[in-house]
Amino acid sequence: MKLYLVPTPIGNLEDMTLRAISVLKKVDFILAEDTRTSGKLLKYFEITTPMHSHHMHNEHRSINGILERIENGETCALISDAGTPAISDPGFLITRACIQNNIDVECLPGGTAFVPALVNSGLPNDRFVFEGFLPLKKGRQSRLLELSEEKRTMVFYESPHKLIKTLTQFASHFGGNRLVSISRELTKLYEETRRGTINEVLVYYSKKPPKGEFVIVVEGKK
Repeated sequence: MKLYLVPTPIGNLEDMTLRAISVLKKVDFILAEDTRTSGKLLKYFEITTPMHSHHMHNEHRSINGILERIENGETCALISDAGTPAISDPGFLITRACIQNNIDVECLPGGTAFVPALVNSGLPNDRFVFEGFLPLKKGRQSRLLELSEEKRTMVFYESPHKLIKTLTQFASHFGGNRLVSISRELTKLYEETRRGTINEVLVYYSKKPPKGEFVIVVEGKK
């Protein structure tokens, strides 16, 4: 009668922990963001535990059924496509529901993209703020305005087709000379980190179309 939150590799399968493999093999069922993606991971590690879909479009509807199974004595593991559940992925709602119903919740340590990007940036990381993905439309400008006064290092996630737009907005709100570090495809074959001012990385990605998933680490206001 327990929920495990199990991080999965963000790219390199060798980053899967032995403990994560052990938990996924022993639980009664696994909740996966995309069963096709997770199916490849489970097959690679010879994990045969039954898997069910649990993503942002069905998590509100499926929570009661999951709680009922756990309350009846089953153990469950939640995984996302990559990284730690609930970090810009589904996980918060089921975690909160379990806690409210006195069900044990245990989160394993493991992969998440923003930590290596932050540590690798060379920017202060003793105090930082994780923003994840900025609002797409409503509230985006007001959030950027608030963050223009943020003194801590800021960490964002961004997709390749929105990178130029986001960096342009950063230059406008934070100033083009603000230092930034951009990591893409972390732990994968084409991993890359570009460091410099916002203006400098804008020039680079304007000439070289961005590909892959990005973590943007931005210097706080001095």
